[in-house]
Amino acid sequence: QVQLVESGGGLVQAGGSLRLSCAASGTAFRANIMGWYRQAPGKQRELVAAIRRGGSTNYADSVKGRFTISGDSAKKTVSLQMNSLKPEDTAVYFCQADFPILGTYWGQGTQVTVSS
Repeated sequence: QVQLVESGGGLVQAGGSLRLSCAASGTAFRANIMGWYRQAPGKQRELVAAIRRGGSTNYADSVKGRFTISGDSAKKTVSLQMNSLKPEDTAVYFCQADFPILGTYWGQGTQVTVSS
């Protein structure tokens, strides 16, 4: 059974940094895409950043220049370095992975709170 386990959330002041990490287990497949989504109270879940097996990345406009995604497809890990955090970055952050044949899996979510 595929599982994604996230770590690294917490409380930080505006302008600070946090690093989120996610590790997948339970499969020998490499993920085609791994990414981070977030969901703030009363809002829809949105893509923050994603990285493909070949290394290409994409980011939400709101985080470009502040967040950096990195990953290791062989180890099935993905990280999100978040700098210059703003109160509007406050949300539950979810790791997602798309595996060939197996489909899409989600982590349980980790809370990120940015105080002003």
